[in-house]
Amino acid sequence: MLHLVNKSPFEKNSLSSCLRLAKNGSGILLMEDGVFGALHKTSVTDEVAGRSGDFKFYVLGPDLAARGLSEKPLIDGIEIIDYEGFVDLTTEHDVVNSWL
Repeated sequence: MLHLVNKSPFEKNSLSSCLRLAKNGSGILLMEDGVFGALHKTSVTDEVAGRSGDFKFYVLGPDLAARGLSEKPLIDGIEIIDYEGFVDLTTEHDVVNSWL
């Protein structure tokens, strides 16, 4: 399953809920304001990094750029993808779930 998280972890609990309820082996794509969850040295870094063995994390590069975050360090293991990569992820996973 691919999980899409588009809300900032500093404003909503979507990312925390996703990390708690998603099954191991799932993909998690941080997009729109959800990209803030990919940043290193924040209040959610340990929560995300601690689950890196359970999930494959992705972040949408154009959304990082749109928020001026392209040069900020990311949590180790998070893969930056473009829109084409986003489409690839949706076709590679049987189910796509959006966390609101």
